Amino acid sequence: MGKDIKYINRDFTDFRQRLIEFSKTYFPNTYNDFSPSSPGMMFMEQASYVGDVLSFYLDNQIQENFIQYAQQTNNIYELAYMFGYKPKTSTAAQVSVDVYQQLPAITVGSDVVPDYSYALTVAENTTINANGVNFIIQDKIDFSISSSQDPTDVEVYQISGNTPQYFLLKKTRTAVSSTIQTTQFNFTDPEQFTTITLNDSNIIKILDVVDSDGNKWYEVDHLGQEMVFNPVKNTNINNPNNQEDTPYLLQLKKVQRRFATRLISNNQIQLQFGSGTSSDSDENITPNPNNVGLGLPFSKNKLTAAYSPSNFLYTDTYGIAPSNTTLTVRYLTGGGVNSNVPANTLTTISTSTVNFQQINLNPTTSDYIFQSLFTTNPLAASGGKGGDTIEEIRQNTMMLIASQLRSVTADDYLVRALSMPSDYGALSKAFIQQPKLTDNQVSTVESLNLFVLAQDNNGNLSTASDTLKNNLRTYMSQYRMIGDVIEIRDAFIINIGVNFDIIVLPNYNNNEVLLKCINKLKEHYENL
Repeated sequence: MGKDIKYINRDFTDFRQRLIEFSKTYFPNTYNDFSPSSPGMMFMEQASYVGDVLSFYLDNQIQENFIQYAQQTNNIYELAYMFGYKPKTSTAAQVSVDVYQQLPAITVGSDVVPDYSYALTVAENTTINANGVNFIIQDKIDFSISSSQDPTDVEVYQISGNTPQYFLLKKTRTAVSSTIQTTQFNFTDPEQFTTITLNDSNIIKILDVVDSDGNKWYEVDHLGQEMVFNPVKNTNINNPNNQEDTPYLLQLKKVQRRFATRLISNNQIQLQFGSGTSSDSDENITPNPNNVGLGLPFSKNKLTAAYSPSNFLYTDTYGIAPSNTTLTVRYLTGGGVNSNVPANTLTTISTSTVNFQQINLNPTTSDYIFQSLFTTNPLAASGGKGGDTIEEIRQNTMMLIASQLRSVTADDYLVRALSMPSDYGALSKAFIQQPKLTDNQVSTVESLNLFVLAQDNNGNLSTASDTLKNNLRTYMSQYRMIGDVIEIRDAFIINIGVNFDIIVLPNYNNNEVLLKCINKLKEHYENL
């Protein structure tokens, strides 16, 4: 005879009541003492207790599998990484810093110009301090050069009679509130997917990892990613068609020494390395979109091979594992709300990384010039805050699930193009649209036209150089859907003039009113 079993009981009271009803229904003559102190009730309540605990853990385990309902911190971290979001322990403040130095004047022909033999070089990651809060300048400063992407403001600083004696040079850089920390890890025999853990508070990011042989290890989003962006200095040697609007050439580099990072708690970051060893050398690759679909460069059947989702190169080790070496890890700490320092407080710069480019300079003059180095921040620093809260991790992860950093719509491609790092060239204007087809034309591919413009030295719109467009093409290739075709085109520059008449009210200066009108028109069209 089938028995009536209920499966909707979820807590101790329901389990207890159903067991009593079950006993009364199917064992009325066997047991009928349901008083609280009876032996039978003891076993029923023990079974109810076990059922209640098992139900709780079952519900909890199901809940912890969904990012929108999970409550345990370690589960939320794991789910975030599973969907591609990297939580942050601290967010650094950023601010624009003006860096000044003086130069002595020299006479060249009939002109008095700065003597650039006394130009200083400030190395990357130089520290500036503001009331105990450290900032670093991540980009190198070279006062001997000036370009549209790295302009140098020059003005007369000191005059003797009618002749300039010293000039004042100014460059602007972005400073980030952080301090560089260094630690080392020793490795002997290689281990698959070996991991190391950094224990520190307010870790912002990994700056670099270098082994004892001088080899650089690259951070990737996941160990299956073989390709990284590799900046190459845009010089005449590297680029015969050198153009100043792009400080660096953007290349893709296949790397075997790589690692992925994972935040496992508020003060612990884990670095995971690859699973094998390899003697293959690194390779710089400039991808050609025309080669996509022509076949991979081997004839064997590789249908079961593992491929990096970011490129078409075969990988069988997911990176190499470090062995018989010492890794030096440099990472940044800092940030937080207290890093939002007021204006004009970043005035103490570390001179340990400041040098003259030339030697055999006049000691007295060089000492004066070295002491003239000065920094300040015209505006207050902003953006510094603590790490992601549990709710922020949850919401940011759900937001990322929909995009996965891939470009799907036309607006996605437009935002991605404008997000290209300025080291590889800066776009001033960009517009994207589908090509216009005639009535009897049918598009067989998802094609988009991306129109771009840059700026010249004077801040006016100009046609983007071939180098800038090649960098943009390489950058976009890592986010492009495989079936999409992006054609990068030059936009048209149309210069317009505005003729207008004004009537000035009495008691107003005509020239002053006219100047204000002209400035308002300039502001209006500059913002278009």
